Amino acid sequence: MQQNKIYVGNFPYTVDEAQLREIFSPYGEIEDLALIMDRATGRPKGFAFITFTAQQSAEKALEQNGKNLGGRPLKVNMATEKPARGGRGGGGGRSRW
Repeated sequence: MQQNKIYVGNFPYTVDEAQLREIFSPYGEIEDLALIMDRATGRPKGFAFITFTAQQSAEKALEQNGKNLGGRPLKVNMATEKPARGGRGGGGGRSRW
């Protein structure tokens, strides 16, 4: 299975998409960059997902793991699929009877 998506985390909330593109574009063509935002504040949450067009680019980008960005060590690893959550879980509801 080809894996060309990475997780990038632990960066300062002040980092924007342009800065991430500047750091990671030397590794290869970026197909998609999803900077995760806080719904309440509208500010970045400090992590993102970057999809490269080639798996080799994603693998090379892993060398950024631990590098300093704004005084914080980046966490960079291959993204994993979030397990699918089922519908409504059991419990929590009140019975009318």
